Amino acid sequence: MKIILSRKGFDSASGGCPSPILPDGRLAVLPIPDSRSSIRYAEISLSGLAAGTLVTDLTGNRLSDTDTAHLDPDLTPHSIAREPGWRPIFGQHGAAQGHLRNNRIGPGDLFLFYGLFRETEKAGGRYCWKKSAAARHILWGWLQVDEVHSVTPDLAQKYGWMSYHPHFCRSGETNNVLYLASRFLALPGCDGMKGSGVFTRVEPALVLSCTRQQKGASTWELPAWCHPRRGTYPLSYHARMDRWQRRGSTTLLNTVRRGQEFILDTGDYPEAISWAASLLRVSG
Repeated sequence: MKIILSRKGFDSASGGCPSPILPDGRLAVLPIPDSRSSIRYAEISLSGLAAGTLVTDLTGNRLSDTDTAHLDPDLTPHSIAREPGWRPIFGQHGAAQGHLRNNRIGPGDLFLFYGLFRETEKAGGRYCWKKSAAARHILWGWLQVDEVHSVTPDLAQKYGWMSYHPHFCRSGETNNVLYLASRFLALPGCDGMKGSGVFTRVEPALVLSCTRQQKGASTWELPAWCHPRRGTYPLSYHARMDRWQRRGSTTLLNTVRRGQEFILDTGDYPEAISWAASLLRVSG
């Protein structure tokens, strides 16, 4: 099995700000803007709140509820109105999908989605950033792959509920692929748990960024086992020893900027399986 740390949601380059940690600790992942999508922020519900309100407040009216969003990965049934038969789904294309294809990502592999988050508060009836809070990379969702499909004209006919997905607005692009979620997780200790979903609240185990030192969101604090060994590196795109540092019972990693899909092969790092299972049990 391979585990893919997949960066999704708002950040400084896509959306112009982090996604919010709401005042009560809930995570609300803002889908990035997409002018080709047919889904408006006004149609999306995030943690029970209107996405249009959040993007309007947190971007200072630069985006509003009438702008369109790239709702992907799409993991929760109540985010928007659904057609019968809907299943959790994730799309990838271009060079990022080429990386997934070259690493033979397919059924049984596990996406762990992370993004950039920052704490918020309410003032004057609007959401705003908590001034003392720093942005952090936090895991917010997962999808274990059941099926992989290239986006073709006949795919939406086979799966009628799929046509809403933003990747159907990318016809003609190379490596345009959709991943459908497994119904249940196939991981030790996760019997009966859903094959996809979101972490509703921020928990210490879900925070990737090192919080003990002011190193910035891109410096991660990972388990001790997650350190290069026997000529292998735990994550793709990170094959430089100077990015990795042992720090007591943890490993510090200076991550590459703007990466999308970092792949870990559990054949080389079997400890990752129990680590991932422990994270998923956080979803409760």
